[in-house]
Amino acid sequence: MDRIDLLRIFLRVAATGSFSQAADQLALPRPTVSLAVQQLEARLGTRLLHRTTRKVALTLDGQALVDRASSLVNDMQDLEQRFRPQSHAVAGRLRIDVPSRVARLIVAPALPALLAQHPGLEVDLGSSDRAVDLVQEHIDCALRVGPLADSSLVAKALGSMALINCASPAYLARHGMPQSPAELAGHLSVRYNSPTTGRAAAWEWVEGGAGHSMALPGTVGANHVESYIACALAGLGLIQIPRYDVQGHLQSGELVEVLQAYPPPALPVHVLYLHRAHLSRRVRVFIDWMAQLLVQAGAIAPGTAGASNPP
Repeated sequence: MDRIDLLRIFLRVAATGSFSQAADQLALPRPTVSLAVQQLEARLGTRLLHRTTRKVALTLDGQALVDRASSLVNDMQDLEQRFRPQSHAVAGRLRIDVPSRVARLIVAPALPALLAQHPGLEVDLGSSDRAVDLVQEHIDCALRVGPLADSSLVAKALGSMALINCASPAYLARHGMPQSPAELAGHLSVRYNSPTTGRAAAWEWVEGGAGHSMALPGTVGANHVESYIACALAGLGLIQIPRYDVQGHLQSGELVEVLQAYPPPALPVHVLYLHRAHLSRRVRVFIDWMAQLLVQAGAIAPGTAGASNPP
């Protein structure tokens, strides 16, 4: 094996913490993976991994090599693809994470076209409403909706997502149609509890160009968007939700938009990744594809395509 191949194998072992898992992911025999790491250690003259019967862990030199080798291997992969026939194609495994409704309604239905364009690409589509750890869970990039916590991740702004207020006709028949935020005191909401913190989100609206919020009472809370919408459909209260999420329910009359003059503030949408120096071509291609897809689906209004650390 050449040095780049040795580094590729070592990086996979480091990422999985397991020779067996690395072998499975690389479609190589386990002895081949073990021998490759031994050859790399012999070539460099240092131990890269602490080995036990259950797992492997990086030494200090091993961690230093990961930090340098990741960029080198990605650059080599991009260079190889550039000079191959059909250099527009990208290949390899891509691990992404997006909110559950975005995955189901937008990304998954569009994946066949992306994979037809890039037959060598493999996509592991993670979908959750929690904040995944890109490093610990080996995620290449993640879509985030809402304010971002401070971190060392690169955050590229894709645009903003419009939200609406809505409720079921059955709920409105019992409680009436609110005409202004002042009338919300006589209404119930379905609480959306953060999957990460467990805290319930306040009811928010924009009036006169300024943001306002209040605690709105409710008897039911949910920490998953599917359940949140289901509670609204069941007539349990008002909800605030991205418009694309409930467009079908609005068209069918199962939900009705309320307080249109007092919408919630739009949410920023970002894609996060570890570091621009480690951004492979397949991740760049996917980010550009997803940004265009979200706009075409009406999920976001495009904004400045800036980044806290531009790629």
